[in-house]
Amino acid sequence: MDLSKKIATRVGYGETLAELGEDKKIVVLDADLSEATKTNIFAKKYPDRFFDMGISEQDMMSTAAGLASSGQLVFASTFAMFAAGRAYDQIRNSICYPRLNVKICATHAGVTVGEDGATHQMLEDISLMRTLPNMVVMCTSDDTETRWAVREIAKYDGPVYLRLCRLATPVIYGEAQEFRFGKGVQIGEGTDATVIATGVTVSEALKAKEELEKEGINIRVVDMHTIKPIDKELIIKCAKETKKIITIEDHSIIGGLGSAVCEVLSTEYPAKVIRMGVRDTFGRSGKAEELLAYFGLTARNIIEKVKE
Repeated sequence: MDLSKKIATRVGYGETLAELGEDKKIVVLDADLSEATKTNIFAKKYPDRFFDMGISEQDMMSTAAGLASSGQLVFASTFAMFAAGRAYDQIRNSICYPRLNVKICATHAGVTVGEDGATHQMLEDISLMRTLPNMVVMCTSDDTETRWAVREIAKYDGPVYLRLCRLATPVIYGEAQEFRFGKGVQIGEGTDATVIATGVTVSEALKAKEELEKEGINIRVVDMHTIKPIDKELIIKCAKETKKIITIEDHSIIGGLGSAVCEVLSTEYPAKVIRMGVRDTFGRSGKAEELLAYFGLTARNIIEKVKE
């Protein structure tokens, strides 16, 4: 697998959104960050259906709810910190409670935001969003998967939170790859352990898989792109077949992917789970790659855990 080609998932989001723009029901909102979130691509093509709401995220979510209640398909974007954090009340009460057709596509999630530091590194958004009734939560790992996810959520009627990254990440999948809504992607048939990853950590898990194979250790990697509804069947299957489960995410270990996997296994098939993520602390300022290493979220860290 060649992981040398890198594209930020937010780029795939912006380009695919512009491709979908022929559908006149689609309206795009942004909170003064369209160049960073890549909604500016849609704005240039369809300026009459793009609205920059300014630094006013709560207003943006309320406006999105109003447009959706009038029959529009609304995509609302800003950084994950401001989307899931600052506008939580509006998402909860104005979007999820009435189950409106709003897609919250939040970029710059996790410590891979980098130098912006702890105030901008959203490590709690998966936890916040997956506890909301009616909310679907997705976190894509590469450009190919992101383009599929944007097209898929445009067809889905209801609220969606799509978590995207600032950092350019390896392109994992070819154009022929098939994805299914709510179903993880199993890569490899290894039986020594299963590493369940999401977002930017999927490529790190794949690097670890390649290195471990050289030492005769065969693991499988699961790309859990949909965190809610989560693929219970695949989680249970992997626990039965490999016994050892490791989860990894660029997110707090509290309430995120690791917690979701543990919730499934604790009731369906009890198994030991090692959770890798940010351990109940805030982020730090630094280069994205250095921060992944600092918080123990690299291929090397996965290899160490598998060997343990």
